Amino acid sequence: MSERVLLIEDDHALRLATEQALDLAGLSVEAFARAEPALAVVEDDFAGVVVSDIRMPGMDGFELLARLRMLDPDLPVILVTGHGDVPMAVSALRDGAFDFVTKPFATEQLIATIRRALERRALVLENRRLRDAVQESEGPLIGNAPAMLNLRRSVRELADLPVDVLIEGESGTGKDLVARLLHRSGRRGTRPFVAVDCAALGDDAAEVELFGDARRGGRIAASNNGTLLLDAVDTLPDAIQARLLRVVEDREVQPCGASWSDPVNLRLLVTSETPLAQLVAEGRFRADLFHRLAQARLYLPPLRERGDDVALLFTHFVDEAKQSLGRADYLVSPEVRHRVLTHGWPGNVRELRNYAFASLLASGSDAAENSGLRERVARFEASIITDALTATGGHVANALAILGIPRKTLYEKMARHGIDPAAFRAPV
Repeated sequence: MSERVLLIEDDHALRLATEQALDLAGLSVEAFARAEPALAVVEDDFAGVVVSDIRMPGMDGFELLARLRMLDPDLPVILVTGHGDVPMAVSALRDGAFDFVTKPFATEQLIATIRRALERRALVLENRRLRDAVQESEGPLIGNAPAMLNLRRSVRELADLPVDVLIEGESGTGKDLVARLLHRSGRRGTRPFVAVDCAALGDDAAEVELFGDARRGGRIAASNNGTLLLDAVDTLPDAIQARLLRVVEDREVQPCGASWSDPVNLRLLVTSETPLAQLVAEGRFRADLFHRLAQARLYLPPLRERGDDVALLFTHFVDEAKQSLGRADYLVSPEVRHRVLTHGWPGNVRELRNYAFASLLASGSDAAENSGLRERVARFEASIITDALTATGGHVANALAILGIPRKTLYEKMARHGIDPAAFRAPV
């Protein structure tokens, strides 16, 4: 993001001096003597902040703040005021100003405030970008990783085909979601969808529930003309695997204790956390059943293999949590974002969703969030620089390529956080 600052100050000498100081700090400054022309250059998703005096001819700082908030309520506006106007500036904070500084101010103080505002603006714009990307994603299978693009295409192709489908992937990757999407998208979408937890089919009573008996039909019969989902088929006991083979081969179900079989017209979807081919090789799953179940196979990759999809999914879950918990004001903090991008997510999508809801519940009030923003931004910034230096063995030029910031800016940030690149270099 370009560190863009709109500076509005009617005092020519102060405007010139402030513009030069901000320029030396590596900020891209556009200076104006009046508010009206500055307002005209603020476009949608303006990637910067506004610094404005309060007392000016024509449109004053308060009116400018109100106009800017109508354009974008999240645009940071920093007000500059004399000592006598501090109560007015505090009122402006309640009206949505990011912060204020009093004249005469130390340049370092203004620059520090601007940098905090720029960090905040970057977070807002990144959240918007991710939210837009989520909306552009097709249907409930969110993500742009190659594996997800292939998965969405395969689901579309398989939805109406009369074939059984084996869906494989680690726990929490969304196998049940894909199964339900296959059912809803196909010609059986208005027919019964019966889901069976195979891990629970370990005793005679459970077997009766699946196959039925002379008195009542089981879950297989209930899926007639619809779809039967066998969730965690890799956990099926051997005896049930043998009985299920006939259902798969002949589309007939023999109730427990019966001498007859009833025809069933169903589509079979099965999920497995462990690759079934591996279980067959280990002698833990019937090879004949595997080959008949795997007419078509889908693989759901774990989050650690999906790159930027983690951020897209987290944004989607945050929006879901905000609606569910009534927290429309929540903004992802640098700490939370850092964890999202660096955690391994062994629980995959399910764990990520739970973390999104937990983050909102733990975020507290706006006041508490804003009061700690400076510390969180500083920790986040330091951790990103540390990660880059660790990855490059303390090679500053390579770290610059990762971070995408000017050399001067990086050295300034390292000095601010007490980071020495030499500490990351291997001993000679």
